[in-house]
Parts: sequence; C-alpha cells; structure tokens
Amino acid sequence: MSGGGATAGGASDGEAAGAKLIDGKAEAAAVRAEVAADVESRVAAGARKPGLATILVGDDPASAVYVARKIREAGEVGMNSEHRALPAGVSMQELLAVIEDCNRDEGIDGIIVQLPLPAQLDEDAAVAAVDPTKDVDGLHPVNQGALFTGRPGPRPCTPVSCLHLMDTTGVDLAGLHAVVVGRSALVGKPVSMLLLERHATVVLCHSRTADLQRQVESADVLVVAIGSPRVIPGEWVKPGSVVIDVGINRVDGCLVGDIDFDVARQRAAHITPVPGGVGPMTVAVLLRNTRDAWRASLAAESAA
Repeated sequence: MSGGGATAGGASDGEAAGAKLIDGKAEAAAVRAEVAADVESRVAAGARKPGLATILVGDDPASAVYVARKIREAGEVGMNSEHRALPAGVSMQELLAVIEDCNRDEGIDGIIVQLPLPAQLDEDAAVAAVDPTKDVDGLHPVNQGALFTGRPGPRPCTPVSCLHLMDTTGVDLAGLHAVVVGRSALVGKPVSMLLLERHATVVLCHSRTADLQRQVESADVLVVAIGSPRVIPGEWVKPGSVVIDVGINRVDGCLVGDIDFDVARQRAAHITPVPGGVGPMTVAVLLRNTRDAWRASLAAESAA
C-alpha cells in the first residue's frame, strides 16, 4: 500500500483533517495470504508441510489466548502445529529438555517459547536454548547480534511489524527524526536498529529520559512501546507525523494503547489503532518467519 505521496510533516494533498488509520488487520491478511499461497504451492510440489512448535508454561490467560491464536492462524496457512503445554511448576531442566526435543525434530521449523515465563524459570536461558535457525521470534542472542551487525537472520516480529506498517504510509524514512519510547529487547532496541537500517535518525527514550515531552514533540516518526495505558499525551504528537502504538492495555474492559489516541489522531498524519494495528501484524510476521525458516530447511535438505 502507499500513502499516495504523503510525507512526514504533512498529510497528503486532499487528505481530510485527522490521521489516516494504518490498517494492521488488512496488512496482516495480505501477509497471511502470501504465506498460505507459498506453502500450498510447495506442498503440492511434494514438500513436507512447515511445522511450528509452541511451548506454553503455566495457565496465564493472556498467554493462552496468544498461543491459541498463533496455532489457529498457523493451521489456516497450511502449517502443522506442535503444542507443548507445561505446568507452571516445571523445572528449568524440564523446560530445556522440551526445547531440545523441538530442536531435534526435523518436522519443526519454528519454535516459540511463550513469554513471560514463571518466576522460577530463566527466560534468557530458555530463549538461548532454541536453535537459532528455528528462532522465529528473532530473540536468540545470535539473531539479535545479526540484527545489530546488519547480517541476515530472523528479525523480531513486533519490530518488523512496526516497519511494515510505516511502509504502508508511503513515507520515506531516510533522514527523518524517529523517536522510540521504550528500550526493551523485545521491541524498543530492535525497532531502533531497523529504523537505523532505513537511514532514520533515531532517539531511544526510556523511563529516565530527561524532558520526554520535548523528545516526543520532535518526532517525525514515533514508536511507543511502554505497556502503560495512554502514558503519552496526544498533545505531544507532532503534527503530520507517523505514529506506531505498540501498547495493548486493558482499561475498564477495553483495549487501549500507550498513546492518548483520540487527541493524537487529530495531529498525526498516520496512526495505528489499538486494537487492529501492530497486534495482528505481529502474528502474521511470525508465520512469515516460520515459512522462511521452512524454506531454508528444505533447501538444506535438498543440498544434503
């Protein structure tokens, strides 16, 4: 999709007042359709189906919903799903054994260890135990290092989703002033690296940033990933900017983002809604990463 000549700092000619919503659902559907067509074609030609393993520890309701969605959408694009449900009290040794079993399974191309894990488990060790070639979340230290150094490898799903949705606006990121609020290894740090790859000038903000308002007000492109409802006032949003809200927070039974959407929408040129923005795209990118890992595995099998 294209924004029809939009540029950061102003809306397209003839565009009505208020931001154009970036439709994450539509973009996710397009990615899923492309993955499904590719899988169908290769399987029809004799290839095995791609396999996605999901590992869920405990009974956290939100995690269970996320995993169920990943399993459902994997099936919809023609992938096999292997789900491993473990009790909340599982030991680290037992979890690592399950991960290693998935690593060794030649029918599994992608492995997801659903985070967060219970307090007794080491999340970093669990992520590092996944075979980097099957790390479709893009969180393994090897793959994070590949991102940092600009080398090929699976990229984290949510940051890639953010860049994909930016691209739908038609805005050229090169030279723009991008501000990322939130420095997590899941979103903030990797999305900053992806923006740098696209030649944006990036400021990475966090809880100790002095004068956060001034930083946000300067952003041609704003990505907020804090996990706190409406923590960024809409009045801070620069007129004509591109705004990507990664936050998903439940307030009074409704899902809201990290930005005061109603006010921000009147100032930005393009903005993601919550829900319906980054969330759907993240799962679609996960499926695409799994497809890519499967294709690489098929190529290696053919060469052997």
